[in-house]
Amino acid sequence: MTPSRPYLLRGLHEWIVDNQKTPHILVNAEAEGVAAPTQFADGEQLVLNISPTATRGLAMDNNGVSFEARFGGQPMQVYIPIEAVRAIYARENGRGMIFTPEDGDGPSPDDDDTAPPPKPGLRVVK
Repeated sequence: MTPSRPYLLRGLHEWIVDNQKTPHILVNAEAEGVAAPTQFADGEQLVLNISPTATRGLAMDNNGVSFEARFGGQPMQVYIPIEAVRAIYARENGRGMIFTPEDGDGPSPDDDDTAPPPKPGLRVVK
């Protein structure tokens, strides 16, 4: 199956915006392919506001998240590979989801059809 992370990300983004909250994503700033203002990262973690008022041309597809935003007054084109997105949440109340590798990094190279499915990995995020 295809990774679930991009579908969950799009759905949660819509849910957060529909509830008049501000969606933020937590990104692994050191992941390969990340084009973002890493000077604002705390170690390898970078939090980005992806609300409609903070971004221009926001696009979320199965490969990544891209948009234009201003950082320190300077416009920048941002691209985050989908595997680098670690969480999405509402700034105001913290509701959202933390992604694990199983949520979106695809099958491992040694997976086959005879292996039993993994146990569900649901978590409560407050």
